Amino acid sequence: MGNSLGCSASGERLVSAARDGDAIEARMLLELSPALARYSTFGGLNTPLHFAAAKGHLDIVTMLLEKGADVNARNYCGQTALMHACRHGHWEVVQMLLLFRCNVTRADYLSGRTALHFAAHDGFVRCIRLLVADFVPSVALEDIASSVVDGGDCQTNSGSSPNSSSGQKFNESARVRYINKPADGGVTALHMAALNGHLDCMQLLIDLGANVSAVSFPYGTTANLIGAGSTPLHYAAGGGKQECCELLISKGASRLTLNCNGCLGGFPLMLLEYLDGALWSHYFLQIHTRMSLYFNCPVILPCHS
Repeated sequence: MGNSLGCSASGERLVSAARDGDAIEARMLLELSPALARYSTFGGLNTPLHFAAAKGHLDIVTMLLEKGADVNARNYCGQTALMHACRHGHWEVVQMLLLFRCNVTRADYLSGRTALHFAAHDGFVRCIRLLVADFVPSVALEDIASSVVDGGDCQTNSGSSPNSSSGQKFNESARVRYINKPADGGVTALHMAALNGHLDCMQLLIDLGANVSAVSFPYGTTANLIGAGSTPLHYAAGGGKQECCELLISKGASRLTLNCNGCLGGFPLMLLEYLDGALWSHYFLQIHTRMSLYFNCPVILPCHS
């Protein structure tokens, strides 16, 4: 299933080499059979490119791409090699994947997160810069608009290089739509960065047009995280991140927005001035019993082979 080569011993050897960073073994296998670059594991549908990208093995990533690996291949979670590289902060790999015109707008099947969400979740600001720098969408602009609205997956890939043959030009509005694209539950990259206290990521996203007033939805896998109707300010306060709260307010975030728990965006900030992070988390749990007990973003589940 999902593997045209069947249960290939050579394919599994290439997967192991990609995961372990054994470039000599990988080169030997690919020279014998270049088609192995498109191999995928039976259960997880992970390709050697997924494993190499997740581990940051740039030489093997380059080798696989040059041998014809599908840069946009998905595993059973719908995750691409770009998402894996962004999740682990391997910016050199991200750069290489972008050179091979990977699709930056794709969202995974688990919670609708793009590579930008993965990078923002763990604070990898360099990956974010690469994803949005000189943004030329890898799909038609009208397809990006529909993808943002319905969460669909754009299948075309017309290149993401400013010098690509498609002749596409830099489009700031497309970049802003990409930055504000919500995952399930309406959670944006800015929500994720705010909750986890990644101030540099927040500053970059806001400077590039992230909406400080974006609110989460009452449905989706992240619906019960902080509460529907929550802005990035609610998320920053829920995570006990005072500096992030102050940044958001300085950029125009409203203190008066109520979420479904009846919590004002600005009310937690007043408490943060008197409580340290540990006391704040305990207090917040006590007074908002309807709130989720988990203040971190949903665990990004690994897709095993």
